Amino acid sequence: MRLPLPGPVKQRLGVWLLNRTMRNGIDLRKLRFLPDSVTLPLKRDGLDPLPEMMRVQAEEPVRKLADMFGKGVWLVSGYEESKEVLAGGADVWSNDLGQFVSQEGRSDEEQIGGLGMTDPPLHTALRRYLTPEFTMRRLARLQPGIEAIVAERLDAMAEAGRDGAAVDMVEQFAFAVPFDVICDLLGLPVDDRGRFLELGVARFDLTEGGAGAFGAAAHTREFLINAVREQRGNPGDGLIGALLKEHGDELDDVTLGGIADGVFLGGYETSASMLALGAYLIASTPKAGEMLRSGEAAQVDQVVEELLRHLCVVQLAFLRFAKTDVVVGGVQIKEGDAVGVSLLAANRDPALGTGDAALGVFDPSRASTRHLAFGWGMHRCVGAELARMELRTALRMLAERFPDLAMAADLSELDFRKLSAVYGVEALPVYTGASRETVSTA
Repeated sequence: MRLPLPGPVKQRLGVWLLNRTMRNGIDLRKLRFLPDSVTLPLKRDGLDPLPEMMRVQAEEPVRKLADMFGKGVWLVSGYEESKEVLAGGADVWSNDLGQFVSQEGRSDEEQIGGLGMTDPPLHTALRRYLTPEFTMRRLARLQPGIEAIVAERLDAMAEAGRDGAAVDMVEQFAFAVPFDVICDLLGLPVDDRGRFLELGVARFDLTEGGAGAFGAAAHTREFLINAVREQRGNPGDGLIGALLKEHGDELDDVTLGGIADGVFLGGYETSASMLALGAYLIASTPKAGEMLRSGEAAQVDQVVEELLRHLCVVQLAFLRFAKTDVVVGGVQIKEGDAVGVSLLAANRDPALGTGDAALGVFDPSRASTRHLAFGWGMHRCVGAELARMELRTALRMLAERFPDLAMAADLSELDFRKLSAVYGVEALPVYTGASRETVSTA
């Protein structure tokens, strides 16, 4: 069932993007690899940016990485310069990735959309549907369900770790918790969890350029568009059902499926990476575990904010494209050039101004910072407070249940993602008790 959309939304997303693609003649779907010159912000040394990345930030916080398709590709890594770009208005920057991805002949599921890749007025129209659903008041109703999901996963971890066996935190906890939470939020059945783990990783994997990422996106969008179609006549209790009840005559299946896709992807893949890598730091930083177990709410928040800043699993903000010649940090960027913002590097820039220990160190006692883990400006993550709620609940309950959590492998033995916009680890083996000799995590 396809219903007409009112106001600025009534132009179908695919058509909106197709018109821009035709003007550019560039199709990122055909890009099979990324040149080495542009992969610097996607690489890490364990949990840290490469030393070269931090040298670039210190010496050239606005740096041209390459020329592609006749346009410059820039990296912004300084904190103030990053905020300047992220806070820039739609008169200066475009997030419209679809102008570089051919939509011709593509199915509804293969179109490019989502809040992070659209511009006003479409972005404004889509965001207004979501914002009321992510207020603190509405999110508070999710707290009992989150606690129940976390408790269930901790029970499963305890069972899997009986007799000193190592447990994979990614499979048993870090992915399962946010996946179940986001399914509850949207009103979706928890089904085929393993398949969505693979698709979520693939959507941010840039080792094959854009080809693999766009293909994985089509599968999850198809699932969510079909979920909207199934609920159209009988809306469920979750977010999809609520939007159908309140705005069903305004949103067609593809547009609402795209909105749900953004919530679904942003709500589980990034949180899964944060929970896994956060568990590593908690297991290797006793002070963090103690603050989570015994601290007041403010101390729990302190640990979570420092984890968000230090890990910053969303390594790059959505690309911006200059709509006019613009000066950033004293450097001129030409109209049409692409700009990537390294959120990770910006979060370790001394300009963040904490006045305490070096920002390259994870310090759970650090005073809260105005970090950029959720972005900045009009494209700041709409689900930021939900992510914080999940992290506070899951990490606190993890630290309480398993005070002797220990790594079963050294950091150097872990399989981290090589070129991914969302950083993470494929598996994280841990011991849930103190019955086994722990492995050094120094």
